[in-house]
Amino acid sequence: MARIGVVSISDGRDHVHARNAGFIQSKQDALVRSLSAAGHEVVAGSELVATNTLATSVAREVAEAGVDVTVFYYAVWSFPHFTMLAADATRSPLVLVASTDPTEPGLVGMLAAGGALDQIGRAHTRLWGAPDDAELVEKIGVQARAASAVASLRGSTFGRFGGRPMGMNTAVANTDQWMRQFGIDVEEIDQYELVLRAERADAGEAAKAREWIEAHAAGVHYDGKKLTPELLERQIRSYLAIRDIIAERKLDFSGIKGQPELTEHFATMDVTEAFLNDPYDWNGPKDVHVTATEADMDGALTMQLFHRITGTPVLFADVRHYHADRDIWDLCNSGQHATWYAARSDDPAENLAKVHFYPEVFFFPAGGASVQHIAAPGRMTLGRLTREAGEYRLQLMLGEFESYDDATNTELMRQSTPEWPHAFARLDVAGERFLSEFGANHIHAVPGDVRAELRAAAALLGVRVDEWSRG
Repeated sequence: MARIGVVSISDGRDHVHARNAGFIQSKQDALVRSLSAAGHEVVAGSELVATNTLATSVAREVAEAGVDVTVFYYAVWSFPHFTMLAADATRSPLVLVASTDPTEPGLVGMLAAGGALDQIGRAHTRLWGAPDDAELVEKIGVQARAASAVASLRGSTFGRFGGRPMGMNTAVANTDQWMRQFGIDVEEIDQYELVLRAERADAGEAAKAREWIEAHAAGVHYDGKKLTPELLERQIRSYLAIRDIIAERKLDFSGIKGQPELTEHFATMDVTEAFLNDPYDWNGPKDVHVTATEADMDGALTMQLFHRITGTPVLFADVRHYHADRDIWDLCNSGQHATWYAARSDDPAENLAKVHFYPEVFFFPAGGASVQHIAAPGRMTLGRLTREAGEYRLQLMLGEFESYDDATNTELMRQSTPEWPHAFARLDVAGERFLSEFGANHIHAVPGDVRAELRAAAALLGVRVDEWSRG
């Protein structure tokens, strides 16, 4: 969860503050308890703000604790200039929260403070309610989770293995814009580094991993040509090589070009990408390392934002086909549908029991395994950061992943590429609008409805939201 600062603003008249202090403190304590019970770490100001000097010193004290978001709390009428001074002393996103207890004018205090912040152009969010109101606590949590995710992007490094794949303009972003708008650096790494390190990787570890996959997967379908134990181990050694590079260069998330050099002459990166994005491998639980196939920079940025908000792996797919008769999209590509999506279980054995490793198809002469499964059903948030005339936008929607009986699943997969992973998605947007307006060939998804957090994150990033629904 997030770290939330709480600063309560009071009246500047000594006799009024003396009368109100106990009331303010009781409301603040109740809000802190509610936020803590929701799982957040709360840093409360050591004093109530009733003077100019306290406005600055208390806000600085809370800011120095490294909070993700700062709540200015209004239980009573509060002098607005205290808010202005406190806001100047912190750089975290601000949430103004008013108590709705009618015995004191907390709403009046918040509106006066918010109007003052508007006049100087200081962005903030306004919320209100009782301190134990579950809806209020959730709304503060939304803002805090979004702020934490956005803050985690700043100062991070994206590892870009290779350059633009197959002329794909939407996979390449301006590195200056990334640094200016998101605070992200881009480390360029030649794919030859991956090849060299893969050849030197621990053969014993690769064999151990191959045996683990063979023991747990629904099937490893060796054909003696495109998929052999040696080729599967080459893919695993590529995973080991990239893990080493990630550790050495302190990469926070990555993308691998793959096509055409690796897929023509070395091996596909499907196994490598799948396990980088998974929360486990053959050695047990591990951190997800967001990795986009085709070195898709905006895809990786979307995935990293989604991951930082949810903590889960993020699905990456082509928008392959629209089954108009069913109003179902086949989200499918050769790449890194993390195996976690097969069952979305904490137990890797449960996920892998639904995963097949098939020989790669004709697109990829170098061969290797594709990582095939059907994504488990459930409510999903889908979208992508795309650019229009150089400006970022977040195209966002809800959807449902669906799965059917074996015969239907097989028939639907057969119509595209059955050897690749599939997510059959019913999107909350008309097919004609999606195809007319979506700004890329790649789309991304996470479980649940996290649109509120993504809207808040987009606002903090200066990104407009294009949210689609059928309503």
